[in-house]
Amino acid sequence: MYEVIYMKADFEPWWMFEEWKDYILSTKTFPNQTEMEQYVNELILQMQQQFEYYETRKGCFHSFWSTSEKQYCEGCEGDLQIYHGIIILQHGQPNIS
Repeated sequence: MYEVIYMKADFEPWWMFEEWKDYILSTKTFPNQTEMEQYVNELILQMQQQFEYYETRKGCFHSFWSTSEKQYCEGCEGDLQIYHGIIILQHGQPNIS
């Protein structure tokens, strides 16, 4: 089983910090790789049109951001970049290709 996770946080999805699941906005599951890849490819194209920057790592982590989308951090006393991330999991683990 494949799972495609969409998250929004002040860190890129590949960091998978301890609390990363708190930033999940949606999850979609797929029974096979073909359906999952088709969905992810469409999602990437859609998000590339929406955001200025895109970076991918290990084939299963995708990050999108625009420099204009930031959030103030009181503890840091500064603005933090907001990232929109896609994570592809297979059987609950990153599907690293």
